[in-house]
Amino acid sequence: MKDVVFIKPSKSTPSSILSLSTLDHRPDLNMLYHIIQVYKSQKHYAYPNDQIDPNPINVIKEALSKALFYYYPLAGKIVKHDDGKFRIHCNSNDRGVPFIEAIANCNLSSLNYLDGGSSDDMEISKQLAFQLPSLGDENGHQYPSRFKVTKFLCGGFTIGIGVSHVLCDGFGLSQFLHALIELARGRSEPSIKPVWERERLMGSINEMPLPSPINNASAAVSPHLPVTTLVHECFKVDGESIRRLKMRLIKEYTSHNNIKTMKEIFTNFESLTAYIWRSRAKALKLNHDGKTLLGIVVGARRHLDPPLPEGYYGNAIVDANVVLSVKELMEKPLSQVVKHIKEIKKVAFTRNYITDSINTLVTKEQDFNVEGIGAYFNVTDWKHLGFLENMDFGGNVLVNLLPAPCNMFAMVDLCIFAPPSKLDSSMKDGGVRIFVSLPNDAMPKFREEMEALILLNNI
Repeated sequence: MKDVVFIKPSKSTPSSILSLSTLDHRPDLNMLYHIIQVYKSQKHYAYPNDQIDPNPINVIKEALSKALFYYYPLAGKIVKHDDGKFRIHCNSNDRGVPFIEAIANCNLSSLNYLDGGSSDDMEISKQLAFQLPSLGDENGHQYPSRFKVTKFLCGGFTIGIGVSHVLCDGFGLSQFLHALIELARGRSEPSIKPVWERERLMGSINEMPLPSPINNASAAVSPHLPVTTLVHECFKVDGESIRRLKMRLIKEYTSHNNIKTMKEIFTNFESLTAYIWRSRAKALKLNHDGKTLLGIVVGARRHLDPPLPEGYYGNAIVDANVVLSVKELMEKPLSQVVKHIKEIKKVAFTRNYITDSINTLVTKEQDFNVEGIGAYFNVTDWKHLGFLENMDFGGNVLVNLLPAPCNMFAMVDLCIFAPPSKLDSSMKDGGVRIFVSLPNDAMPKFREEMEALILLNNI
């Protein structure tokens, strides 16, 4: 592994101190999240004009430098001010984005391009991430982003990207990465220009904030928690299994409610989320008289009036929460749980709910609790963020992307729905990968539940 270098914007950028939005200051977002991009090399790719095959690491470095001219806050510093708020300090004399190169003494094919789904794959992905928790300047100010490129013997490589969630959500990161790849392909500028405008999502004190849906006194507990280490796994669910689950739940709902048809049909996401919520509660052995909360991450960009401008890359997400007692979650028809999910999603897409959610973060700032006790279950859907789409450059094809289970993505409360690898033909027809983190003693039961889903048993 080489020494850390710092990539600066290709041109001079403004020196400024940038404020963040209320949503950027959500306490549960004050950490890094890491993703791993897996690139397969096409050795016989014909470069135009007899161009020599360029070193992809040099191409990435150059493109990153160009992208940072437009996204210069990612090359700044995160500084906590005396008022407790974070701000981004941008100075053209700053060091830039930490970047490190590494070489792996194997082929990506021997690792199945990190698409096996096992805990071993997840541990390997941690090694491919840029993990230096103390990485900061002499004043302890943190860098908002970091990159690690690992080259394999086959010519393929991985890009480990770590970004502070304070600065951008998944949609914003995807936008930045697309800009980087466009520049790597030779474009003179990104097709979508970044927009800061964090003042658009500033909250205010609300006399009637949204009620706290659950507290630690009423929250369910698990005999498997707390633990110091978790097991991280990925479960593949093919499209046909999801469709069978959905149709079975629709049939159950119409029969239970004595109706012939439904006005609004269940979606694949709603059906699978309900199933996994229940399966996880079983695996954790949550006490039945306690409450459990399902929080679905909902994008707010298009649902504000006026909508956020194209190019906005800050956090624009709120949670749609469903709260049930564990007894209700276990004993209600699963189709009724899906109905709860559908109803709260409709509410969460309204302008009033989004505004109230932002204002509640200000009003109840000191009451916000993100303790990982098992009762909370947050689901985020990456399938439509564009992480795997149109990301190839030169003879390098992006075939897989996955979260690295460190920092934010190593939490027991989080579940990620991710698109399938491009190399897995069995998952092309609507399949999804489910990334979860659980105590070692709970994972066998959850694995059993996921196997039952494929067989459509015990629903």
